[in-house]
Amino acid sequence: MEQRDAGDTAVTPASPAAPEPQHIPIGIRLFFVYALLILVGIALSLRTVVDMATLAPVTLPGVVLMILLAYTIFTTTLVIQRKKAAFGLAIGLASLTLPLVLLLAVSPVHPALPVFAAAFSLLLFRGLLRPEVRAHLSED
Repeated sequence: MEQRDAGDTAVTPASPAAPEPQHIPIGIRLFFVYALLILVGIALSLRTVVDMATLAPVTLPGVVLMILLAYTIFTTTLVIQRKKAAFGLAIGLASLTLPLVLLLAVSPVHPALPVFAAAFSLLLFRGLLRPEVRAHLSED
């Protein structure tokens, strides 16, 4: 429906512009893959922790696993909400790949596994330290 103003020109009503779809940076996508891998690892090791809990109510592996679970879920939630605080927490969670690479290097696993873990760690850090990740995580 058109409206006419005093100059008799057609004025179209302003329609709200559709928001542009947000592009998720590759560093954030790699972080989500990493967080999913952590959650899968926790799910696979939970049976062992539950079996240990039948012998002792509080065990060191159980406490470490629960802290890692809480930290991963909290950090992932902040990244999804695009909060500024998520950047530091995501870097902190990504830093856990460094001991993993060392652990895999000295354990009796396939020799390619530490190389793949180191390559993923490098990609994760390079992706998270890009400027578009900081711009993406800009909510207060």
